[in-house]
Amino acid sequence: MIFEKVSKEELLKRIESFQLKMQEKGIVTSLIFQNVDIYYFTGTMQKSLLVIPEKGNFLFFVQKSIERAKIETPFEFEIHPGEQEIANILKKKGLTKGKIGMELDILPASTFTNWQKLLDNTDFVNIYPIIRELRMIKSGYEIEQIKKAGTIVDHVFKKAKDIIKEGITELELSATLEYEGRKLGHSGILRMRGFNQEMDNITVTHGTSGTITSYADAPILGAGLCPAVPHGSSLKKIEKYLPILIDYGACYNGYVTDETRPFVIEKLDDFFKKPYETTLQIIYKTLEIGREGTNAKDIFNSANEIVKKAHLEDFFMGYGEGKVFFIGHGIGLEINEFPVITPKHDITLKEGMVFAFEPKFIFPQKGVIGIELDFIVRKDKLERVTTTPFELQIL
Repeated sequence: MIFEKVSKEELLKRIESFQLKMQEKGIVTSLIFQNVDIYYFTGTMQKSLLVIPEKGNFLFFVQKSIERAKIETPFEFEIHPGEQEIANILKKKGLTKGKIGMELDILPASTFTNWQKLLDNTDFVNIYPIIRELRMIKSGYEIEQIKKAGTIVDHVFKKAKDIIKEGITELELSATLEYEGRKLGHSGILRMRGFNQEMDNITVTHGTSGTITSYADAPILGAGLCPAVPHGSSLKKIEKYLPILIDYGACYNGYVTDETRPFVIEKLDDFFKKPYETTLQIIYKTLEIGREGTNAKDIFNSANEIVKKAHLEDFFMGYGEGKVFFIGHGIGLEINEFPVITPKHDITLKEGMVFAFEPKFIFPQKGVIGIELDFIVRKDKLERVTTTPFELQIL
């Protein structure tokens, strides 16, 4: 399978936009260490250091793999000469006086303190908010990759109807569907930014396995197989009448999707009918009001009003300590990008934003029900990434 590379023109546009943001913040030089951020700006993901000044040409130092970098990035680079040597180069170029930017959201403390000493500077600022803001608006190329990931999602959900059977385990269903996605080019990884944050490619939850609260910032994580990996599909066997949620994300050419579909064998238990209908109302309302110019807070608040009218607020997006306070999150190279759909984030939707929208209900000792769809923000609407029906599939 041949993947389309990011064009040199697009990469240069990203770097130039970043430099403008640096100038606004008074940052003279940015040191970029994180794999995904390096890929976003260079088109290759190597053990390397990217140095972007507020103006002029950037410096790219690659440690390994030199050969892959030659193939993958359109830019010239230098072989990494060592940290002290790089620090000396930056000093000679006058790039170490003033505010220095680093990805302080993920950078290890040892790396941070080491570079403080090397550059003889203590005036460091976090550049992740700038990077996050840039990556929030996807280019046509990026949206194309996300849509290609969406075709894998569609295939997997279509296959699920043929594979789900009473008596098989969540894990067996999960593994079979993961194989289906990998055949079509799923890279087998969903990147999630943040300390101690992990994400499964696919999680099947059914009944009480979906109600178990875990550490990550997500409403439904699954029981998993052991305390060492406390999330994901479990060995619970599929039963009739209980909702089966398949939360699946594909990664194509580095770009991820994240969607959930509900299934049930024979008929849905009456207990879940009201929350399921409420979920549909939320999605229809969001499709009605969502477009460029809509405030993310308004989307959350309209969903919350529907939930309150149904008297289901105690179980919306979790319960008790497991409740999360968002209903949507951006997707792209990582699964938890901006925008986030919360009552607190004052974000106006702009064309090119892409986010996963996931109204879900979790009922202790009972089970879970919900839907998740990926949307591309357009001037006059929200465009779906996938095409498969999102309504409950009765098998």
